[in-house]
Amino acid sequence: MDKIMKLLKRYREVIMYLIFGVATTLVNWITTYLLQRVCGLSGEGWQFTLTNAVAWVVAVLFAFFTNKKFVFESKTVGAKAYFTEMGKFFGARIATGVIEIVLPTALVKMGLTQSLFDFKSFWAKAVTSVIVIILNYVFSKLFVFRKKKDAEAEETKETEESQEIGASDE
Repeated sequence: MDKIMKLLKRYREVIMYLIFGVATTLVNWITTYLLQRVCGLSGEGWQFTLTNAVAWVVAVLFAFFTNKKFVFESKTVGAKAYFTEMGKFFGARIATGVIEIVLPTALVKMGLTQSLFDFKSFWAKAVTSVIVIILNYVFSKLFVFRKKKDAEAEETKETEESQEIGASDE
């Protein structure tokens, strides 16, 4: 039992990211499914692209709050720091959001059109989701929710570099 607890503690962030990554993916997929079934946006082309875009926005909002609080346990203080972090998160998600919106449509055009449980183009959506989950973790870990120690080390390095540049100009 001790070994399990050590492993859970050691890999807590990755485990939590996977849990909330799956939850975010479910939010995305359920939103897509509801738009297809309830709103009748089940056609290919612009309808498929629109359902993916709306589902992406809903999922990103869910992901920001769950990643901030439960995965990376961000402790930002003050409105400026909070909105800077949110801006970075949304910027990173826009990059992967382009993939989320465009890739399924491209995969459908390439022939990956199989449905599952009346979910049109399920496999195109599944392939895209795997790629996006991996990229989102990398961006969140390295760019958005860096620990304070990492951020301070980078600021110190940038300060030293600017001082070196200033000294060489003299």
